[in-house]
Amino acid sequence: MIRAGLVSVTFRKLTPREVVSWAARAGLAGVEWGGDIHVPHGRTETAQQVAAMTRDAGLTVSSYGSYYRLGHEPEQFAQVLETAIALGAPIIRVWPGRVASGKADSAYRAQVAEDGRRVAQMADRSGIRIACEWHGNTLTDTAESARSLFDAVEHAAFGTYWQPHGHMSVQDCLLDMEAALPRLVGLHVAHCDSQTGRRLDLSSGRSVWKSYLAKAKEAGDLFALLEFVRDDDPAQMVEDAAALREWLGEVGD
Repeated sequence: MIRAGLVSVTFRKLTPREVVSWAARAGLAGVEWGGDIHVPHGRTETAQQVAAMTRDAGLTVSSYGSYYRLGHEPEQFAQVLETAIALGAPIIRVWPGRVASGKADSAYRAQVAEDGRRVAQMADRSGIRIACEWHGNTLTDTAESARSLFDAVEHAAFGTYWQPHGHMSVQDCLLDMEAALPRLVGLHVAHCDSQTGRRLDLSSGRSVWKSYLAKAKEAGDLFALLEFVRDDDPAQMVEDAAALREWLGEVGD
């Protein structure tokens, strides 16, 4: 089953309580809390408070968006994990390095993979999974590179999110998703102009996103998380959430 949720960094200027209020108003099921603004690394008391207000609103903490970069500053991860545990997050989102796959040499790839395995082992001991971004200028910027990373990490607790690359056709994006499916734990959902990158109403991407959602069902239970909306407008997020929930109902379980 795919449930609809929200990435809290969609609204960095709002407080956690305001984020919760808008998410509940939009009929969403969960929130991924960001580690850069809303639940900073090491602020376990804040994490506990945010977790409580999330639950009290009838929402789930879907994940912790840590912004931790695999292969860089490894000493920071213990604090990231401690915060995720306090938050009650079942998934920690990380970035697979900060170098495009085409520019990454074998030593750098090994460095990122080794750290990926290390943090997956650490998280797994607390019943938490790791999920990397599917993003440009990282080691998941192509399907081939992502598969290579997954094979090198080789840990069951190491998964991935997926989002479409803006420069790809819909058909190519569906092929791209094939690489993510065996380890897919969530989707990041937004709709942008392919030429300018300008954010659009999600409803204008109906056929595109219904195709992606239908394909993602093959991965089982996960969250489809709204990430960024037109004009950073919470009211627009409510409209986008209505569209997303409608499509999830149409593609079924």
